[in-house]
Amino acid sequence: MKPRVYIETSVPSFYHELRPEPEMVARRAWTREWWDGHRSDYALVTSVAVIEELEAGAHAKKAECLALVQDLPLLPVHDAIGAIVDTYIEHHVMPSDPRGDALHLAPASYHHCQFLLTWNCAHLANANKQEHIRHINVLQGLHVPVLTTPLELIYPEEVES
Repeated sequence: MKPRVYIETSVPSFYHELRPEPEMVARRAWTREWWDGHRSDYALVTSVAVIEELEAGAHAKKAECLALVQDLPLLPVHDAIGAIVDTYIEHHVMPSDPRGDALHLAPASYHHCQFLLTWNCAHLANANKQEHIRHINVLQGLHVPVLTTPLELIYPEEVES
């Protein structure tokens, strides 16, 4: 069975990134390399929160960003996910404004995604927050996804011979 990867809003956004700064160009290149060359190694999923954020955004390539995720399965929304979001905010795992970060971590955790793929390194793919996230998820009996960027999933695991 392929590992399940939750695709967060920043992934399709960076696939179609237009900013010329070197950091933005690099993230776009890594995102495209992963999406075009490695995504087939994974079972991709996303959520209504991603669709809503992309629809509400002012990205110059909004339609292309939405098209990138349009065929991905949407994780079902359960009442428990709202309670998980509230717990993240209450325990300062995620900021209350915007609630979007918690709205990505909660379904990825609840639905046992092995990875949450994101370029949000402030609140999600942040090694300094991982232990806090793990602690709160364990207290709630939740799976702890690996919070990572496309760059981290480009290089396949090397097999020892």
